[in-house]
Amino acid sequence: MNRIKEVLVEKGQTQIWLAKKLGKSYNMVNSYAKNRRQPSIEILFKIAEILDIEARDLIVSNKNLNAQK
Repeated sequence: MNRIKEVLVEKGQTQIWLAKKLGKSYNMVNSYAKNRRQPSIEILFKIAEILDIEARDLIVSNKNLNAQK
């Protein structure tokens, strides 16, 4: 699971903006943001760089997921 959608909101940016910066389609970025699909490690690091955050801040810990169940 990732936090791309939440971080975009925190940064005041849109999925369309991120798609343009990544050179990916809006549909692909939307799939990442809705956790229907996970980006590769390389793309995750590129997203983090674009958003000026650490890559680890885009990832939801398995511990957090297990605690929610």
